[in-house]
Amino acid sequence: MVGFETAAANCIITANNNPKTPLSSISSINLEQGDPMAFEAFWRKLGDKCTMVISGSDLMSYLSDMGNVCWFLVPELAEAINNLHHGVDNAVSDGRHIVIGTGSTQLYQAALYALSSPGGPEPISVVSAAPYYSQYPAETDYLRSGLYKWDGDANTFDKNNGAYIEVINSPNNPDGTIREAVLAKVNRSAEGKLIHDLAYYWPQYTPITGAADHDIMLFTLSKCTGHAGSRIGWALVKDTEVARKMTRFIELGSIGVSKESQLRAAKILGIVCDDYPNFFEYGRRLMSERWNMLRQVIRQSGVFGLPEYPLEYCNFTGKFTNSHPGFAWLESKEDEDCEKLLRAERIMARGGRRFGADAKYARVSMLSREEIFNIFLERLSAIQAPFASLPDDDHFLFLPSLDLQQTRSSLLHLRRHCFGGMILFWLFRLLRDF
Repeated sequence: MVGFETAAANCIITANNNPKTPLSSISSINLEQGDPMAFEAFWRKLGDKCTMVISGSDLMSYLSDMGNVCWFLVPELAEAINNLHHGVDNAVSDGRHIVIGTGSTQLYQAALYALSSPGGPEPISVVSAAPYYSQYPAETDYLRSGLYKWDGDANTFDKNNGAYIEVINSPNNPDGTIREAVLAKVNRSAEGKLIHDLAYYWPQYTPITGAADHDIMLFTLSKCTGHAGSRIGWALVKDTEVARKMTRFIELGSIGVSKESQLRAAKILGIVCDDYPNFFEYGRRLMSERWNMLRQVIRQSGVFGLPEYPLEYCNFTGKFTNSHPGFAWLESKEDEDCEKLLRAERIMARGGRRFGADAKYARVSMLSREEIFNIFLERLSAIQAPFASLPDDDHFLFLPSLDLQQTRSSLLHLRRHCFGGMILFWLFRLLRDF
C-alpha cells in the first residue's frame, strides 16, 4: 500500500510533469515519496497500444455487476486481475472475492472496518512489525474510529490484551524484507486477524517464491505497472462476509470506484498479461541496474549501509535472483540523522522515525525518472567518509584553528566540499575532540 503525501514546496514540476529548469539546478530532488515514474519509458514506447476511446454515453450507470459481491467491479477488470495472478503466480485468486478500491489505501481502511465491526467495548488494536509502512499509523487513526486504533510495533505488543489486527507488509516498505506474521507465530490461540499488504510482491522487485494464500491480500496498480494516477487497488478476500463489509465501506465512502479507471487498468493489465516476460523483465532489469549502481556509490562513500537480500529462486523467471525493492533503506554508519544528512545534499528522504525505527535510517525512493535517479547518485557520491581519501604517510598539512562552536551538521557539510583527504582528516579530528 502506498500513500502520497503533499509534495514539498521546492519540488519544481509543471502541470505536464516537465521540469521548469534543468534538473541539475533544482534545489532539491524529492525521493521522499514513492511516485513510480521509473516505468514511464516502457509504456511510452508502446504508443497507442494502451489507448482507449470512451464516448459520452458510456459508463453512465453506478452499477457494474449486481451478481458480484463487489457490485461496482467491472467484469473486464475482474478477468484481467485473475489472468494476471494466474500468470505471475504470486497469489491465489481462484475462489476469492475481488474487492476493488480507489487505491489500496481505501482498501486498507475497508479491511480494518470489516475485521473490527460490529465492535466491542474497546477499539481493537492494529499493529505492524517495525520498521512498518510510515502511513499505517496516520491512516489507522485518521477517522478516529471507535472500532480500531493504532497500537504500534507488533514486536512489542502484548498479545494477552485480547483481539488485534496485524498488518504484514511483504516485501516490506521501507526495508524490502520478506515478512510473516509476528504475533500469530508467538501465540496461535490469540484473537488475531491478519491483513497482508502485498503491494510489492511482483517479479521486478522480488523473487516470486510461491502463490500467497491469505485471508485478505492487498494489491495496487501503482506498484504493479506504475500507473499510480489511475488510483486502482484490489483485495483478494477469502471470506464472503468480510468481502461484503469491505464493499459496503467503499459504497458508503464513494459509491464505488471510477469505471474509467477500472477499464484503463483492465487495458493495461491485459497488455501485461499478453506478454508477461516483456514488462516484468524490463522492470526487473531496470531495478537490478539501479541497485547495482547504488551499492557501488554506497561502497565508495563509506558513510551509509544498505540491507543485503538473500539469493532465492524465482518461480516466474526460473532463475535465482536477489530482491530489488522499490525503496532503499539507508543507514548512517555514524548514527547520524540520515534524513538530515541527505537533506544537506538536497536529497529529500523520509526519516526512520516515521517508520517506528531510529533516526539513523532513511527511506529513499528507487522509482523516480532516470534523470532524477542519476542526480541522486551524483549527490549521494558527494557524501564521503573522512578517511576515504587519506594519504599513505604521516605528512599531514597543518591547519589553522577553526571555530569549534559550529554545529556538527555544518562541519559535515564543509568536510564534503573541502579539497583533499588531508583537510578532511583534520576536520574530522577537530570534530571528535570537540
